[in-house]
Amino acid sequence: MTSRGPGKQVRKSAAERRREIVAAAAQVGLQEGLECVTRQRIADDLGVQPGLIHHYFPVVEELVAEAFTSATMAELDGLLPEAAADRDGDGPLRTLQRFFTLASGAEFDNISQLWLNARNLSRYRPVLHDQVVNQELRWCRRIEQIITEGVKEQAFHCTDPWAAAVRILAVVDGTSAYINTSADQRMAPLTDLARTLAEAELDLPAGSLRSP
Repeated sequence: MTSRGPGKQVRKSAAERRREIVAAAAQVGLQEGLECVTRQRIADDLGVQPGLIHHYFPVVEELVAEAFTSATMAELDGLLPEAAADRDGDGPLRTLQRFFTLASGAEFDNISQLWLNARNLSRYRPVLHDQVVNQELRWCRRIEQIITEGVKEQAFHCTDPWAAAVRILAVVDGTSAYINTSADQRMAPLTDLARTLAEAELDLPAGSLRSP
């Protein structure tokens, strides 16, 4: 009879193993850069053979792209939950207040660096390029959705939520462009730039998007 003692390992499903690989790759991308996402590196981190990584990702560029998407989707869902039920009862105004407060914190420096990294690499990597574009548009649509909700509730006044969302995200991205270089000298004057622009776009009094 086959022993089923405590030392016996439970085989992971294909879906679980794939998620594990992508999660490990996302962590490497966040901490060291997407260039460091290789089959050997992920295999070493997970304690498996590189062949296993190849089985799930015959084209390593697909793993790089999925790692980027996984990390940035987690960021998006954390900063701007899609469903109202996931916002702890917060309305559109409170959701944007929370977004600007969290996005300006140092805890998101790694994700800002990942975006810069991915945009640079996407010039040469078509698979990654497609995912960067998809994520940029997904971010814009999420902000547009929240603005539209706010307009319906008369919390905001905005005639073109899509255009406002694009401009807000462009400023958020722009203020993080110095994260790898002169952030210490430049970030202080830029701290409230995205919030100030958003208040103007949504016809809100100055300071309305500061967390209470």
